[in-house]
Amino acid sequence: MKRTLNLGLSVLITCVAFFSPMAAAANEKPAPDQKEMNFAPHATSAILMEADTGTVLFEKNAHEKLPPASITKVMTLLLIMEALDRGEIKLTDKVRTSERAASMGGSQIFLQPGEEMTVEDMIKGIAIASGNDASVAMAEHLAGTEEAFVARMNERAKQLGMKNTHFVNSNGLPAPNHYSSAMDIAIMSRELLKHELITKYTGTYQDYLRKDTDNPFWLVNTNRLVRFYEGVDGLKTGYTSEAKYCLTATAKRNNMRVIAVVMGEPDTKTRNAEVATLFTYAFTHFQVQPVYKKGEVVQPITVDKGKLPQVNVITPQAVSLLMKRGESPDHYTREVVLNQTVNAPISKDQVVGHIFIRNKEGKEVSRIDLYPEQSIEKAGMWEILKRTTKHVLIGY
Repeated sequence: MKRTLNLGLSVLITCVAFFSPMAAAANEKPAPDQKEMNFAPHATSAILMEADTGTVLFEKNAHEKLPPASITKVMTLLLIMEALDRGEIKLTDKVRTSERAASMGGSQIFLQPGEEMTVEDMIKGIAIASGNDASVAMAEHLAGTEEAFVARMNERAKQLGMKNTHFVNSNGLPAPNHYSSAMDIAIMSRELLKHELITKYTGTYQDYLRKDTDNPFWLVNTNRLVRFYEGVDGLKTGYTSEAKYCLTATAKRNNMRVIAVVMGEPDTKTRNAEVATLFTYAFTHFQVQPVYKKGEVVQPITVDKGKLPQVNVITPQAVSLLMKRGESPDHYTREVVLNQTVNAPISKDQVVGHIFIRNKEGKEVSRIDLYPEQSIEKAGMWEILKRTTKHVLIGY
């Protein structure tokens, strides 16, 4: 994004130190150098990411293309949540199961051809029980065919910058040319977590489908860490004989959310233990300082020729400063850089500025995109003429 060079017309650029003091942790050991540690020795690849900033705290072969198994369903869930946000579907909508969806093998919720289930129950079936049949049913409901839905999955992956991912189906069953990487999985997991409703399902350990019928189905979360590690509330397990045991998991403590991904683990016990080790490392050695809440107004900007002359610029998600334990926030600065003027029409998903967070050496440690609070359509010629005339008269 181009920064304005005209200081007289530039929008406020704020560069201030964080003044909220934080108590230094007593006798805190410094975080070990990443080169000296291997928290996931049995994994083929792994990554640990702080969710707010996207900072990578540990990685191992993180860009290697590997079969993701049912972790594929993270993208399926992301497209479902985005469709809910756009109002294209509702949680109470009924989804009809096709013969093809009902025929899926592997993990399933045993949908029958012609059976109808709400979107919410389908989400539960995918998020908790990893239902392959529920994934295909939702794919067909949203896009008409699974093939059309998979095209949307790949397009969304491209938009998110997932450079080592290609989907062939919506559930992760073995298929040629179906692959992802630990880094890409962390990226789409972070995007899914922006939809706060998702952890209501991924963080549930057990539930029922068809509870009030003669054919109830007991759901038990395939991610046992939800029950056995403090703060874990998602996200998705995966297993095939080719992919071995995989997991993308998330945990939140003291305002800090982290994402851990491991792929190619030899068994569930090792997989869970290594993810738990990654979480413990993050929570032991790092902390976050909240800066902005999700949807908080940063400041307004001018909309040229818009139906509204100004729009508020907001943060799309919570903005935090990631620091090592015991480190002072005074060591960091933040800079808000906005476009002086944007031309109508503008959409809610259009980036109109950034927040830059830098350390005391001036190195950029985080960059947060900023968005308009609402979409603004272009004003008609008559409306622009009235506005211009009004300004001229006021000037006189």
